[in-house]
Amino acid sequence: MENIFEQRKNAVKGFQNAVRSRVINDREVEIPEGLFEVCPKCDEHILSADLTNMNFVCSECSHHFRISAKVRIASLVDAETFNEMNADLISVDPLKMPGYSEKITQITTSEQKEAVVTGIGNIGGFTYAIGAMDSNFLMGSMGCAVGEKLVNLIEVATKKKLPLIIISTSGGARMQEGILSLMQMAKTTAAIKKHNDAGLLYISVLTSPTYGGVSASFATVADILIAEPAALVGFAGPRVIKQTIRQILPEGFQSAEFLLEKGQIDLIIPRNEMKQTITKISKLHGIGGAQ
Repeated sequence: MENIFEQRKNAVKGFQNAVRSRVINDREVEIPEGLFEVCPKCDEHILSADLTNMNFVCSECSHHFRISAKVRIASLVDAETFNEMNADLISVDPLKMPGYSEKITQITTSEQKEAVVTGIGNIGGFTYAIGAMDSNFLMGSMGCAVGEKLVNLIEVATKKKLPLIIISTSGGARMQEGILSLMQMAKTTAAIKKHNDAGLLYISVLTSPTYGGVSASFATVADILIAEPAALVGFAGPRVIKQTIRQILPEGFQSAEFLLEKGQIDLIIPRNEMKQTITKISKLHGIGGAQ
């Protein structure tokens, strides 16, 4: 006899099939906007409410959907313990690039004001300095404001002797800020070096995609490198590399699984197990600290 979970799952599947054809009980129906999300990997229709409850991981193929920085933080941090820092620090247009100011103004009028959210919060009872990048803001690109927010976070972590965790997702340095964006690579890495010299732990979580100047700086100089399943991590994308060197790349090139096999990352952890894993690492290292 089916349990309640199986009955619900089968009922949902039946409705999903009806949604695909937009026909229920032999009648064509209008499906409400936003009721379902479609998995980009397996094309499964998933109830939006169910997807939220599953941390935006597909129940059929385990594809990890891209999520915002604030949703990411909420999935990791103990309830009501996160205190955001530098929330109003935003990008400017230092090089007067055509259309850049308008684009920034349009984006910053929404809830998200930059491509990274930083602050102090608890994960499994351990206090961390936390940074989470957001691909919804100019593909998580790193400009001056992103670099400044991260450096300020790292310096606070060093001063208060707190472990650091940064969750990366980025297309790389922000081209509209030119050489100033590239300077953030050295700036963030130097701050992490001081944090490391103080004997403090830094965990980097790599999500898809993590490319360019971010992957070549703070995202890959951590004590422990963790990636989500199938995350794409590299400097230039596979298409660019293939066009440049004119060679066939290995299957799965730049995937988290490929990088783990080659020894370039330490762990692959599904999103729904990330908080538990970080808590275990915290206990193993005997870390924590107070604000």
